[in-house]
Amino acid sequence: MTSRVTPHVLRVLRTPVGACAVALVAAVLILAVLAPPLWSVDANAVDTSQILQGASTQHWMGTDRLGRDIFFRVLVATRLSVQLAALATAIGVVAGLLLGTAPLLLGTRWGRPVTAVVNVAVAFPGLLLALFFAVIFGVGSTGAVLAIGLASAPGCARLTHALISGIAGRDFIAAARVAGVGRVRVVLRHVLPNIGEPLIVNATIMAGTSLLAFAGLSFLGLGVQAPDYDWGRMLGDGLSAIYVHPFAALAPGVAVVMAGLAFNLFGEALARAVGLDARTAAVSRGARTPLPAAPPSDKSPAVRSSSDTVLCVENLHISVPGPCGLVTPVRGVSFALRRGEAVGVVGESGSGKSLTAMAIAQLVEEPGSVSADRLAFMGEDLQRLSPRSLRRLLGTSLAMVFQDPMTSFNPAQRVGRQLAEVAEVHQELDRAKALARAVDRLRAVRIPGPERRAGQYPHEFSGGMRQRAVIGMGLMGSPALIVADEPTTALDMTVQRQVLRLLAEVREADDVALLLISHDITVVEQNCDRVLVMYAGRIVEDLAAKDLRTQARHPYTQALLAAVPSMTMDRDQPLVSIPGSPFSPADVPGGCAFAPRCPLADEKCADAVPPPVDDGHGQLTACWHTDLTDRSDRPQTHRMQGVGETQ
Repeated sequence: MTSRVTPHVLRVLRTPVGACAVALVAAVLILAVLAPPLWSVDANAVDTSQILQGASTQHWMGTDRLGRDIFFRVLVATRLSVQLAALATAIGVVAGLLLGTAPLLLGTRWGRPVTAVVNVAVAFPGLLLALFFAVIFGVGSTGAVLAIGLASAPGCARLTHALISGIAGRDFIAAARVAGVGRVRVVLRHVLPNIGEPLIVNATIMAGTSLLAFAGLSFLGLGVQAPDYDWGRMLGDGLSAIYVHPFAALAPGVAVVMAGLAFNLFGEALARAVGLDARTAAVSRGARTPLPAAPPSDKSPAVRSSSDTVLCVENLHISVPGPCGLVTPVRGVSFALRRGEAVGVVGESGSGKSLTAMAIAQLVEEPGSVSADRLAFMGEDLQRLSPRSLRRLLGTSLAMVFQDPMTSFNPAQRVGRQLAEVAEVHQELDRAKALARAVDRLRAVRIPGPERRAGQYPHEFSGGMRQRAVIGMGLMGSPALIVADEPTTALDMTVQRQVLRLLAEVREADDVALLLISHDITVVEQNCDRVLVMYAGRIVEDLAAKDLRTQARHPYTQALLAAVPSMTMDRDQPLVSIPGSPFSPADVPGGCAFAPRCPLADEKCADAVPPPVDDGHGQLTACWHTDLTDRSDRPQTHRMQGVGETQ
């Protein structure tokens, strides 16, 4: 991060505004350190013969009501003014971080009231809030510091919440949660390092604002009290005689303006250096109101399970709030995975494949809701486990491989440290042993030079190496299930084949179950034992991968197969496509969802949802007209040799 920001900082420092800002801030800080020991005696010397004198060679800014030199008093007051402003800024930043991260630390249910309070507080002017808190905490420096700090906290909280919202859905956050990393650790290790730059910029600008606000409270008599003095108190003392002796008020007033300008200019220059407009970065997103969970609307047949079943899902429903009410994009999904078995899930975008995987990994949070008759992993009911037990189970026995390998890693941390975190949390290894374990896992997924690569950042890896490193992260524990959500979509064909072969080798070596989600039905056919075909949130067919080309009975499965191009197809003929388009989850029609696109559909299809029916050989098909499917009339499909195929 430092190497990326430094050139921009140097470039900004060369501009007139940047150089001026740095010079002003440096001058203020140097005065805050050196002025009291150098000029405190001159500033506090009382000379009744020089009361309210004007500017002269002896007293550059004149004297006050006790004959004390105003110029030296302004210089000495720099330390207390800057010190109190810094304390108020620190309080505001800490309180703002706690309030801004509350939804992530406490969860949506408990974090939402905190966000609502912050939104209300931001609506009030900062000075009005400072006056309100000053009355509560009382007159004096301590009360003013607390008042200004708490008054500035809502703005910092709003900015923090907005920044967190921008990265909370990233894959590396989800990966950390699947690995069982606690919420506090996620915030400290994965969230704050990625939003640190704008927060530093905001804190710099807050320092200037706090200095001005503190001067205002002292001017009103609510801040620093005699015998101490800061610029605001000096400004208040000199205001009564401003027409007779203007320097008594003018000198501290100029000091306040210059110091505030210095910090604000420095913050703006820093914002430009890191590519952030600090004036608009504090716009937050409104909190959403949770909606009640949707009750299951239909039932699926009981899932066949055995003693070696790793994952059992029965009648899974996932509901999320939509613009016009509750939406249920996953409706009654049921399936099971045995140890060492590879099951593929295919379907068009929006069919509910990835959302099903997120529910298994417990990544669906409020306002979304998950309900199921049974959702068991390794014999444990995921709906009933405590958060601590859930983190322990998923962190050691479930591995997630996401679609985009770049977003699967925290860009602010080295790859080795991210892998080692799993061992530190769950295996209680010290830092050195955890890192050694991470290097060993990188070597296991065939990353060359694992010792060197462990010390590199994710952007220094190629796409295929990042995806292999993600698999290595899953192997830090002893996974019983790997959920791979579109793991090869962002990769070229050669790397696709390498990644899929690696997943197959891991599965065979450790008897690990694999749930492979993909748009590519050919990839699933060649790398899985069973295929689940999803459409509009339901599983419409469940059959053996070896029977996919010859025994598929659902019209949608047949249409997917027919749409796969081949190397031997007639190039003069148009590509086969499925007519129409999938329905939005908020507007799924009654009856069979595929009926409007199906050539076999009739009135019964439009009126009633077909249940999954077992053909007696373990194949389940949800269609009213499987008996009308003539396999001899199917469009010819050909097996594509090479892409995603393991041999």
